[in-house]
Amino acid sequence: MRVTYDDDHGPWTKAEVLSLGEDRRRRRELIGDSLLVTPRPATRHQRALSRLRRLLESAASAAGASPEVEVFGAANIVLPGGLFVPDIVVVDVTAADRDMTAFGSDAVRLVVEIVSPSATASRIDRLLKPPYYAEAGIEHLWRLELEPSPVLVVAALEAGRYVDRVVARAGSRTLVEKPFAVEVDPGALVPQRG
Repeated sequence: MRVTYDDDHGPWTKAEVLSLGEDRRRRRELIGDSLLVTPRPATRHQRALSRLRRLLESAASAAGASPEVEVFGAANIVLPGGLFVPDIVVVDVTAADRDMTAFGSDAVRLVVEIVSPSATASRIDRLLKPPYYAEAGIEHLWRLELEPSPVLVVAALEAGRYVDRVVARAGSRTLVEKPFAVEVDPGALVPQRG
């Protein structure tokens, strides 16, 4: 099956979205049967993503978790109610070794959303995606707010919803214990240059 989103069609299925292939200029996510297409994030967002991903990889290795998990940026996750592309995903290594186009939610240990500055994108990251992740049973959700000053909100799944456990603020190193121990200063993820 070959589908393009220029074809003005819908409703969409997960299989159709995945059949569109790789697109390095946009993210394509499925909310129910509606296709959401967004541009790649701005430089500050990408810088934070890259630094946080490296920090998580190092922390997983130091905690002895690296034989069990792998850290990816912008990977497809199949959920009961859609197909999302979180900024960072920590998955079981057995799923990663299968070289899949999309991970099932049962393989996901952590999703990280870096909140984009636009009003629509920030509502999607803060309000729309968390209930879908919770319904899928993903145990850990981190949300990195870049504006006005970097803050990392660490939430854990309890009774079907996320409960904030840690709020890490810029300028202070904070220990986050799960899914593995990592010390993070959100301000160090997006330092100003020059």
